[in-house]
Formats: sequence, structure tokens, C-alpha cells
Amino acid sequence: MSAAVTWLGHATVVVDLDGERVVTDPVLRRRVAHLRRSRAAPVPTAATAVLLSHLHYDHLDVPSMRSFARELPVVLPRGGARLLRGFADLREVEPGDSVRMGGLQVDAVEADHDGRRRPGGASGPALGFVLRGSRTVYFAGDTDLFAGMAELAPLDVALLPVAGWGKGLGPGHLDPQRAAAALALLRPAVAVPIHWGTYRPGWRPDDSAGPAEAFARAAAELAPEVDVRILAIEATLNLD
Repeated sequence: MSAAVTWLGHATVVVDLDGERVVTDPVLRRRVAHLRRSRAAPVPTAATAVLLSHLHYDHLDVPSMRSFARELPVVLPRGGARLLRGFADLREVEPGDSVRMGGLQVDAVEADHDGRRRPGGASGPALGFVLRGSRTVYFAGDTDLFAGMAELAPLDVALLPVAGWGKGLGPGHLDPQRAAAALALLRPAVAVPIHWGTYRPGWRPDDSAGPAEAFARAAAELAPEVDVRILAIEATLNLD
């Protein structure tokens, strides 16, 4: 079967694998709180599941989730189901849990990030996900570098955050250099930088490819065997 990943901006990726279409952290709106992007993202059609890495507003966006059918399976951190009332198939997980999605196994794995929803929101662990089928695809969500990444290797594809939406990155995030260092642990065949060039505070969209290009340069030094593919928003990488 054909396999592909399509980046819709920020941490939203459509993974087509073994007949399934899995959408990660769908945040599709032009404006989310104080964050803006140049235009809204298209709603993925024919999705078969949604994966939510953590409960922050720029990763679990309730209005964006309302674009999906209520019977769609949603895998999310334990403790977050109350944020998505009306969805019929909510599967709460924590690191070490696995669920089946058709022919895919979806493993919830560790992420070094504070995933609590603030202020006064739900609490749950931040997660990454590994999709295992004819290919192995790692979606990191938001995370910092951690030694346990080595236990996920080897991988076919790693979808790694390389920036954020402000001028700086707090703890629990990967910048371009640390994301490149993660490649040495993860050992993917292909790496796609995500979580850059989409949202920023204020009116002016952040469309700079600087973080992704910095990641590619660092990866060439720290993990030269990895094929880094920088995608434009809404672009697709075929994995065949």
C-alpha cells in the first residue's frame, strides 16, 4: 500500500499508512487565542483516527476537533476526555499503552513536556506516538531531548518539532540543534521538521523557514545518514 505524510502546519500531520489516515494534533483555524497564521488549514477528508499528543490549546483545539465526525476514534492523554464531550470513541492512554487502528499499532510513548491545560484545565501526560505498520512513523508531539528516544529506534520516519510560536522556547521543547541531536538517538531513515513557520502572536504570520533550515544544517553534521525533508504547509511526502 502507498504511504505518505502531509504537513498542514504547526503539529498537524496527516499520515496515510496501510489504508489508514491518521491526523495528529489538528489545529486548523486561522486564529487560536493570541496566535495567528496566514490562512486556515483544510479539514482532512476521510480521516480514520486522530492522535492528540497533549492538552495545550495549540495541540488540542476543541473547535478544530468539531470538524471531525463524532464517531471517529480519538487517542489522547489520560485525563483529557472531558475536553471532548460528544465524541463517542475516546481512548485515553499513557506512555506504554498501545491501541489498534485497523492494521496499525499505535504506541503511546514518553514526551518530556508539561502537557497540562492551563489555566484551570485538565491534566494529563504529554505523549509521543509511534505508528507501526508496513512502516514505522514517530510523531513526537512537543518534547525535549530525552535518553529514552534511543529505545524507539530504528524508524522509517520521524516527525520532529524544531521551533515554537514565539521568540524563544521554554523547557520541554526541541530547537533545531536539539532536534538534530535527537536524530542520532532515533535513527530514522527520513526526518520531517514540524512545529515551525505557522503560528505567531500578533497579526503577522510566521512563514520563515529559518528553523527548518537550521535543523537541516545541524542534522547534516550530527546525523548525516538521515534524509531531512522540509515540507511547505499542505505539501505531501510520498514514502514509497
